[in-house]
Amino acid sequence: MQPEGFAKKGEEYLVFKLKKALYELKHAPRSWYDKIDSFFLNHGYIRSKNDPNLYIVYNDEGQIVFTSLYVDDLIMTRNADKLIE
Repeated sequence: MQPEGFAKKGEEYLVFKLKKALYELKHAPRSWYDKIDSFFLNHGYIRSKNDPNLYIVYNDEGQIVFTSLYVDDLIMTRNADKLIE
């Protein structure tokens, strides 16, 4: 059954199979890390050699963004808004 308030009229009988890991599953943290890691790497970030949860991106103008991943939170600091966008 679908959660209350989610089912649309005439579609109450539909059931959805989940294809991805969700919270409360054993492999959810690993799945989340793999997904966010590939996102950062595909968008030009470099993973720190000293801390695998720290990602860095910079450009030729000296602008830099540091992004730290802690469980399911991101902490970002930068010296330019252009790279955040």
